Amino acid sequence: MATAAGGAPNAGAGAGGWRLPGRVLEFVFSYLDLRELRSCALVCKLWHRVLHGDENSEVWRSLAARSLAEEALRTDILCNVPTYKGKVRAFQHAFSTNDCSRNVYIKKNGFTLHRNPIAQSTDGARTKIGFSEGRHAWEVWWEGPLGTVAVIGIATKRAPMQCQGYVALLGSDDQSWGWNLVDNNLLHNGEVNGSFPQCNNAPKYQIGERIRVILDMEDKTLAFERGYEFLGVAFRGLPKTCLYPAVSAVYGNTEVTLVYLGKPLDG
Repeated sequence: MATAAGGAPNAGAGAGGWRLPGRVLEFVFSYLDLRELRSCALVCKLWHRVLHGDENSEVWRSLAARSLAEEALRTDILCNVPTYKGKVRAFQHAFSTNDCSRNVYIKKNGFTLHRNPIAQSTDGARTKIGFSEGRHAWEVWWEGPLGTVAVIGIATKRAPMQCQGYVALLGSDDQSWGWNLVDNNLLHNGEVNGSFPQCNNAPKYQIGERIRVILDMEDKTLAFERGYEFLGVAFRGLPKTCLYPAVSAVYGNTEVTLVYLGKPLDG
């Protein structure tokens, strides 16, 4: 019989050993945190299948209940994230409380930025995790007035998250790329890179409207969708470095929510 350290039978043993039933493993795993679950997934194929075969299993339901605020689970913030595993992942990719302007704070729901009413300041925030490979999608929406500048996009770790005055902070240097929802201008390296989307009489952003951002680190592009309508590629030739979802705002007491969705769905 295959045994673990100390002589106990190994729950992940192969032929000739015995295995704990999947429901028992699921019950045990439901008490572990995310880091421990990641380690468990590497033990054997059975454990990996139990953990990742059902994204709405009790393991992920339990972890979501322990990790996420009740508001995030009972409101429509995560309505476009259908599984509990996806909700946990979204929280891992939410705004960072340690990587934002001193004039903003992240609300208790874990996904919404609130900008304090500070005069003559532009304030931004980055997410906890950035991307240097793969394809990723997230959605962003304003839940208050835009003011004169409201920018969504991406930034490296070097891009500033606060500056004096009311300016387009994202896109103000070569470390960030942004779309100003107020005037529909694309911004990078302190310059306007044209209007977006590229159509006549493009509609203005409406408060509460969810914009989907698509980052493709294989093709080095950043694109946007609105209401499941693909608006086009906004930026090409992105550098091969770690890029973070980011926003910048100027209006006092406005709020911005960002939710990571995972790999974008083609078509």
